Amino acid sequence: MQKLDRETARIMAERFGKDTLVALATEEDGVPYVRHVNAYYEDRAFYVITHGLSNKMRQIAKNPIVAISGEWFTAHGEGADLGWFNKPENSAMAHRLRAAFSAWIDNGHNDFDDENTCLLRIQLKSGLLFSNGTRYEIDFTL
Repeated sequence: MQKLDRETARIMAERFGKDTLVALATEEDGVPYVRHVNAYYEDRAFYVITHGLSNKMRQIAKNPIVAISGEWFTAHGEGADLGWFNKPENSAMAHRLRAAFSAWIDNGHNDFDDENTCLLRIQLKSGLLFSNGTRYEIDFTL
């Protein structure tokens, strides 16, 4: 397994540093749950806007270990509730997500006045990336 290097970091940013549909898997009582989420990748993590009372957030609170899968990529990581989208500490990421998700973010599906509208960070630990016939086994830890 290789550390995230300049080439794999470039591929990850190019492929996932925008609005990207990925599968997110959680676990509860030994049962896996998978759903698609819109995500944005930056600096070894994916970010998702979600509802803090959703099943995925309840499951992550119990067991933060998650799996994620996207275009020719699969990984394991740890989910963390960063809290309300409009919290001052989230303002820089919220701004980047507003830009990345601009096509749909204000379509009425999200209620940004609701403090349960939160940011989920999926901090990657290890992953498998395929690009142009090359297989990269990546250690995302520093």
